Amino acid sequence: MITMKAKYALKALGRLALAPPETPVLIADIAEQEGIPRKFLELILAELRQHGFLHSRKGRGGGYLLAKKPEEITIAAVLRVLDGPIAPVSCLSRTAYQRCAECRNETTCAVRLVLKDAHAASLHVLETTTLADMVRRAAEEGEPPRVLRYSI
Repeated sequence: MITMKAKYALKALGRLALAPPETPVLIADIAEQEGIPRKFLELILAELRQHGFLHSRKGRGGGYLLAKKPEEITIAAVLRVLDGPIAPVSCLSRTAYQRCAECRNETTCAVRLVLKDAHAASLHVLETTTLADMVRRAAEEGEPPRVLRYSI
């Protein structure tokens, strides 16, 4: 499960991905549109800026904008920065591997074997899905356009 911080970050990044290129978006607008507490969002966006996902502009016409194209930012990259390793157990982590202290043999550990397949499948999705994919999928799943019918 991801943290609320990561969930809010993905929502905010999705909102920024919808903005025209080089167009800053105000924190207040993101917070209102996505239902995110503003103070919490400020901390999240500052952290994302520190890790190179965002740029910010101050003053009139300022706000936040993506530092990279939405097609270049993967969901896995965002999750790793905000939540740390993605693996369900440390012995499966690519970035923070640690052998489990109680484990006698990793190759025959039943827990590791079951989680390994599930982890590989979810990791593939997270590493190959970008912000652009996330936004596109939300648009595809959205409410279909209303058709007006007239009869005379």
